[in-house]
Amino acid sequence: MAKRKKHGAKLSVFKGREAKLNIAVFHVLALKGPLTAYDLHKEVKAQKSLKHTKYTNVLRRIKALEESGYIEKAGTRKIKTHPHYQTNLYQLTPRAYLAVLVNKTNFDEFIQTASRENILALLAVLIHHTPNCRDDQAKNIIKAPKKA
Repeated sequence: MAKRKKHGAKLSVFKGREAKLNIAVFHVLALKGPLTAYDLHKEVKAQKSLKHTKYTNVLRRIKALEESGYIEKAGTRKIKTHPHYQTNLYQLTPRAYLAVLVNKTNFDEFIQTASRENILALLAVLIHHTPNCRDDQAKNIIKAPKKA
């Protein structure tokens, strides 16, 4: 039996031992909005394949994803059982949304079907963020003549 073809680019945040929990954290925060670490843990545990996930593992993932810039603190909320204490709320950053989108994008299909303007816009962004690419090279690529 042939393996299923992967469609997106595999980013480091979706690789390795932490991938499953990272995907779950992204999914829950995207659907539910800002949550506390405890609420996020409850939502992650509700997923069938992650029902034995410990709170400390979720907390460790939150800290690692926050350091990597994928999630951020969105404010604080009073704890329901202890109203005089506060806890942090966490939300996804634009970097996380981009990572999910890039992971799901089939770039082979994009190159085949995208308009010239969309390809040039993507090229401009990628060239801007590519190390060792001189500005004059970028201008030549972007201002390439149209083919008739």
